[in-house]
Amino acid sequence: MSAVNVTNVTVLDNPSMFLNPFQFEISYECLVPLKDDLEWKLIYVGSAEDEKYDQVLESVLVGPVNIGNYRFVFQAEPPELGKIPEEDIIGVTVLLLTCSYVGQEFIRVGYYVSNEYVDEHLREEPPAKVLINRVQRNILADKPRVTKFPIVFNSPPPPSNPILDCNEAVRPMDVDADMDIDVT
Repeated sequence: MSAVNVTNVTVLDNPSMFLNPFQFEISYECLVPLKDDLEWKLIYVGSAEDEKYDQVLESVLVGPVNIGNYRFVFQAEPPELGKIPEEDIIGVTVLLLTCSYVGQEFIRVGYYVSNEYVDEHLREEPPAKVLINRVQRNILADKPRVTKFPIVFNSPPPPSNPILDCNEAVRPMDVDADMDIDVT
């Protein structure tokens, strides 16, 4: 059983122009108090051919997280165009929303994103160089791909001291008054 359940992700401002920020309203519940923060990331896949073009658009830490229900709006700037191969700007790509705890990813929500020109004329006869201010992105929000990974949220408590045998006598420690005791 997971300590954190994502209950809803709503894509806001969709469809939107390519250069507008991404916005997601994320709702989740926490079933046990967590000692560390949750890390949320939004990753834009710049090219299906090579992950070196992937861009982490935003990464935020949320915490402390106690038992309860939570909701926040996660906003990220659009990807840097210079880091995407020009031939991959127009077309379909992927956007990944992930959440990790202490470096362990436990959920990934993937969305297909369609980037195309707003004008039908430009869609039919695309210019040699992409006119990014005319490109609209459409996140296919109704068909997310959710992958969950099992992780350890809080380490189990250390084993307790073994129970003393009741038949053993417990003797106080003899302390010599001249003995140096280090209390650091």
